[in-house]
Amino acid sequence: MPDYSCTVEDGSSRLDLYVAEKLKLLTRSQLKTKLLSARLNGKPVKLSRPVKPGDLLELSWAEPPPLNLIPEDIPLCILYEDERVVVIDKAQGMVVHPGAGNRTGTLANALLFRHRSLQRSSLDGAGFRPGIVHRLDKDTSGVIIAAYDDAALAFLADQFKERRVKKTYGAIVLGTPREKAGIIETRIVRDSRDRKRFTVSPDRGKPALTRYRVIRSWGAYSLLLLQPRTGRTHQLRVHLRHLGHPILGDPIYGAPVIPTQYKRFSHATLMLHARTLAITLPGQDAQSIFKAPLPERFRELIRG
Repeated sequence: MPDYSCTVEDGSSRLDLYVAEKLKLLTRSQLKTKLLSARLNGKPVKLSRPVKPGDLLELSWAEPPPLNLIPEDIPLCILYEDERVVVIDKAQGMVVHPGAGNRTGTLANALLFRHRSLQRSSLDGAGFRPGIVHRLDKDTSGVIIAAYDDAALAFLADQFKERRVKKTYGAIVLGTPREKAGIIETRIVRDSRDRKRFTVSPDRGKPALTRYRVIRSWGAYSLLLLQPRTGRTHQLRVHLRHLGHPILGDPIYGAPVIPTQYKRFSHATLMLHARTLAITLPGQDAQSIFKAPLPERFRELIRG
């Protein structure tokens, strides 16, 4: 069980905020999963307890139970890799995290195999938990980054939390937006009629902002460049449906009845691709930009 102690030096805040934002030992999500316990001036306290300068803070935490992941030799398209992080061009159809009905074949399974085969741990991967920093939907392809250690994970996750990461996506949508460039700004909330879906709400949910630009139009279809400034679940898919131009091939947010002029590519799968990711890597000062070329399914449709 790791241990850490220090004297609080400045400011007054909640203990969990101090650990995550001042000490940067663990992210707030890690505080919930690592079974953190704390003592303040020798007495056990809750994570919500305020701390002030001069307090003696003692922390201990346990690693979460193993995921019982099965390492799998799944080919990955590696865009960048060093001892601490890996950037992947994720294929469409690959699930990122294991879940109900998806215990194998995920990106996490592939990373566990890669971690062990490269002998990145003196324990031969024992206790290793793939530090996938952000998510892509199963049917969204493109750039995704993962960490090989907790410190790197916290460093990267903090940039997502502070919205210092820049992401762009390519999408082929039905029709052509009236404005060639614009901003979609709404609130997004879980759909009360279907818990697997999200929807736009005028006064509930979390704020979400997406910038878009029309790159090319074929009348019935358009290629858009998307820049999400927030990272809500299904944000781009919900926003483009709200705009009146759902993403081609979207099984959840696509048009319920496809007009005749859009049936030419009715066989298409979700045409959404994470094109670029700009983020600062551990040990560096400037952002690095990683790019995943448009996949073949995009090129085939554009040629068609």
